[in-house]
Amino acid sequence: MTTQNVKPIPEGMHTVTPHLVCAGAADAMEFYKKAFGAVELHRLPGPDGKLMHGALRIGDSTVMLVDENPQWQAFGPKYLKGSPVTIHLYVEDADAVFAQAVASGANAMMPVTEMFWGDRYGVVTDPFGHNWSIATHVRDATPEEMMAAAKTGCAEVQQQ
Repeated sequence: MTTQNVKPIPEGMHTVTPHLVCAGAADAMEFYKKAFGAVELHRLPGPDGKLMHGALRIGDSTVMLVDENPQWQAFGPKYLKGSPVTIHLYVEDADAVFAQAVASGANAMMPVTEMFWGDRYGVVTDPFGHNWSIATHVRDATPEEMMAAAKTGCAEVQQQ
C-alpha cells in the first residue's frame, strides 16, 4: 500500500459527510435510492450479514451508513427514541422530492412551505428514524428581511 500522492480528502468527498446508524442499514440504502434518487457507491456486509459500511451519493454529496451495533455503542434514532439531527437536502424541486420521499414511506413532519429565509422547505422522517429537511432556494432575502420576518413570525406564534 502506497501513501505517496494520497489526497487527504478522497476524490468526491466533502469536508463534512453524514454517517448514519440505522437498524436495517441495507434497507435504508434501498429507501434512499427510491426516496432521494441516491446512487449506491459501495457496501461492505459483515460476517453476520449486517452492513459494516455503505456509501451512497445523493446529489453531489456522500452519505455513509452502518447497521446498529450495541458492541460499538452505535445506535440508530429508533433505538434512541428520536434524533436531534436533521440532514438538510437542497434539491431542484422540493415539492417533488418531498412527495417522492412520502410515497416511498417517509412520514411528512412539516409540509413544503415558502419560508421567510427564501427557501421552499419541508421536513420528513424516514422509516429508520432520520429527519430530512428538503429545500429549494427560491429567493434571496437580506439579513434585515429575515430578521424582520422572524420577529413577526415569533410574535404571531406567541399570540396564538
